[in-house]
Amino acid sequence: MFFPVAGVDASPFLPPLAAFAVSLLTGLGGVSGAFLLLPFQVSVLGCATPSASSTNQLFNVIAAPGGVWRYYREGRLFAPLARLIVLGSLPGTVLGAFIRLHWLADPARFKAFAALVLVFLALRLGGDALRPEPDESAPGDARLELLPARNGRVRFRFQNREYGYRPCALFALTLVIGVAGGIYGIGGGSLLAPLLVSAYGLPVHVAAGPTLLGTLTASAGGVAAYMGLAPFHPHLGAAPDWPLGLLLGVGGLAGMYLAARLQKYLPARPIRILLALIVLGTAGAWLAPGLRASIG
Repeated sequence: MFFPVAGVDASPFLPPLAAFAVSLLTGLGGVSGAFLLLPFQVSVLGCATPSASSTNQLFNVIAAPGGVWRYYREGRLFAPLARLIVLGSLPGTVLGAFIRLHWLADPARFKAFAALVLVFLALRLGGDALRPEPDESAPGDARLELLPARNGRVRFRFQNREYGYRPCALFALTLVIGVAGGIYGIGGGSLLAPLLVSAYGLPVHVAAGPTLLGTLTASAGGVAAYMGLAPFHPHLGAAPDWPLGLLLGVGGLAGMYLAARLQKYLPARPIRILLALIVLGTAGAWLAPGLRASIG
């Protein structure tokens, strides 16, 4: 089957099967599979155009709504944090799409940038695997209670503990993350979530829902941005490849569903270590040609 926008020819069974396997593995490790599907498009399918980034975001648009709905039903979409992430990441993603098409359309340059993102994600996965699991099962009311702002900080109480953050600083962070996500082709949640937990000290239970909503809205904005910019760059192949994105999305949905069912039976730590090694290997393979060229 030929995918005209991506410019690749592959069996129609390969994308959904690959997305299923990737989403199952990453889902068991507690992360989204979008960051590994882009290397699959580039290195396995041979997609050398920016369509890989926009198609990857289309995958998120298809795969993320179920998780967002689950968090909403569980009351885990903390509105002030969710609004801030959406407002910061959405324009950042649009800017990222512009940068991707104007300065990182060359496959070699894009691979170098993407490899740096993968190194960050690998370090995050490895760090999460080696770090003791946070204890969020303390007794107390699990509901979020918004407290009056103080000294320019948004404050809330969760499980008898008080947390807070400065909106302006967090907005700037989400904007930068949105730019990186827009270039790579992810919503940015996998980059933002560990920073919310480690740098801001927010509980995972609170950060997960808003970051996934940010991933969904930023990915939708990214798809729209790439489609809007595509007519101005007809030679690049910027728009998402809809048949490819839909096939990836179907496989990803099935993989994430099965991962959710199996997750409680399998330990996440060794899976995260395996994912970190896979991601580091991919990043190394993409960086090696440039390093050899600079040394030689």
